[in-house]
Amino acid sequence: MVKSLDLWLPAYLARRRYRRPPGPLHVMLAVCDHFEPRHDAGSEDEAGRRVRHWLKEYPELQRRCREEGVPVPVHSFFSPVEQYRPEHMEPLADLCRASGSEIELHLHHDNDTRESLRGLLLQGVDDLARHGALARMPDGKPRYGFIHGNWALDHSDPRGVNCGVPDELSLLRETGCYADFTMPSAPHPTQVRTINSIYYARCTPEPRSHERGVAAVAGDTRLRKLDDHLLIVQGPLGLNWRRRKRGLLPRIENADLTRVNPPRVDRFQVWSRLGIHVEGRPDWVLVKLHTHGGIARNYDMLLGEPMLEFCRALAELGRRDPGLRVRWVTARQMVNLVHAAEDGAQGEPGEWLDHLLPRPPMLAGG
Repeated sequence: MVKSLDLWLPAYLARRRYRRPPGPLHVMLAVCDHFEPRHDAGSEDEAGRRVRHWLKEYPELQRRCREEGVPVPVHSFFSPVEQYRPEHMEPLADLCRASGSEIELHLHHDNDTRESLRGLLLQGVDDLARHGALARMPDGKPRYGFIHGNWALDHSDPRGVNCGVPDELSLLRETGCYADFTMPSAPHPTQVRTINSIYYARCTPEPRSHERGVAAVAGDTRLRKLDDHLLIVQGPLGLNWRRRKRGLLPRIENADLTRVNPPRVDRFQVWSRLGIHVEGRPDWVLVKLHTHGGIARNYDMLLGEPMLEFCRALAELGRRDPGLRVRWVTARQMVNLVHAAEDGAQGEPGEWLDHLLPRPPMLAGG
């Protein structure tokens, strides 16, 4: 069906409506960037220029936000490890040191076996960890967040392409993945039927294991401790009735930030009203956004006036609604909030951003 509506619209229409709880509402925004500076770059010099552009402009955006007293963005660069170049990665690590942003693992692959995919993942982990870019647990093992290239997580593309390994979730878990951030993929046919959720998918030998799962629940750590389950953090997927095609049909909201669809107040209202949260903590709403920020048509939006105007708009919303508290977080910090809720954490979410997954060495001075 067009735009994969048959895969997700029934769940959207049947969903239990989110109701804002009394008291403060904390909305955490994480931009999970499919960061591909070599995409259509034409040369390695052009790819490097794109990274250097971020190195210059992102701290400047943060500086302007701080000066104006508006929420200061941070970024999660999901770097495609099959395109790894140390001369590009080290400046990106420098940017993270300067901005508090972080690097995670992105991978495009096709026609792999379990063993060939294991090799790709482990090599990718080694390459990123060499730059201090991944959280490292007390046992010394690095942990990573993951986004699948071309959306085909767990061999989910109905054409049978862009993966090849139907038990991919188990390999991710075995190689140190702490959570997957691929969804939503609509309108792509890899979209799964579970939407607007934070849940644990059981790792099975069948494809599309993340089609269904069990919701993360406040005060309950049992699912987190299961070796055959992987945490799935989804972004918002729904309908935006405030922006209509031809004045009639609502536009699909899939949390993608692009030049033609930058962050705006009407989109924020859809994201927050979908209310993605750990069950039992409706006052912590977790909004995972995605973008392709390594290309100029999008990074001009992410680094320029559209993003600054959005941060100003968030501050204005907070002035109008004193109970609304918005902050930007990284993918790792968002997962720490999930685990803090599972552990029964109370208080401000800012106290729990490094709860279980420590800051990567490049940020911790290691």
